[in-house]
Amino acid sequence: MIAPFEGATQGIVVDQGEFSVTINNRTLGSEEFTIRRAGIGRDDAIFANAVVRFETAGGQEVRPLLRASPPAGIATSYQVEVDGSDALALQLRLAGQLRYVAIIRSALGEEHREFPALPDTRVLEQDVAHHYYFLRDAREGSTIPVLEPRTRSRFLLQVSAPQDEELQLGQRLFQTRRVEFFAGEDRRVVWYDRLGRVLRVSVPLRGYLAERTDVF
Repeated sequence: MIAPFEGATQGIVVDQGEFSVTINNRTLGSEEFTIRRAGIGRDDAIFANAVVRFETAGGQEVRPLLRASPPAGIATSYQVEVDGSDALALQLRLAGQLRYVAIIRSALGEEHREFPALPDTRVLEQDVAHHYYFLRDAREGSTIPVLEPRTRSRFLLQVSAPQDEELQLGQRLFQTRRVEFFAGEDRRVVWYDRLGRVLRVSVPLRGYLAERTDVF
């Protein structure tokens, strides 16, 4: 087991809730998450943790925990445990100003990886919806460096112009800000409410769709 970051279970809850997860039009899982802000001065930080469950062959449970610097949410350290299919334990930390260092343990053994620590880097784990909270203040036309730790990927996301859009969830109609983030053919579409909460995430290339179920 990976020890959680100090302060991860304390502080003020910024957002908390649950998503239903659909892949290729099949409801296959859920995500329960909490985002907190804790600490004072140099120790001020945002912590985001979740339990993501997938009802796929063999089953899978993903438990990510991210520490980020406020207010933008730039990643400072990250860890994730996966049980079931593709089981692994991963730790990522910022080493100095220039690089992130990752240690990954799985059935294949221990693997070490390094990633450039570009300014404004965000962590977006694959199939984890609440991480898009950390893109809520991204400026139109800007470019955001992204790490996707479990897939050992890094890429740049371009930010499109936000669009005001009504979104139906359950019996409720929400006024939202729809933002598209893209890297070539890979699009990530996110709907934010007026409080900056993530209500819906779509990743068409993977057939992935997450929708809030706690705001009806």
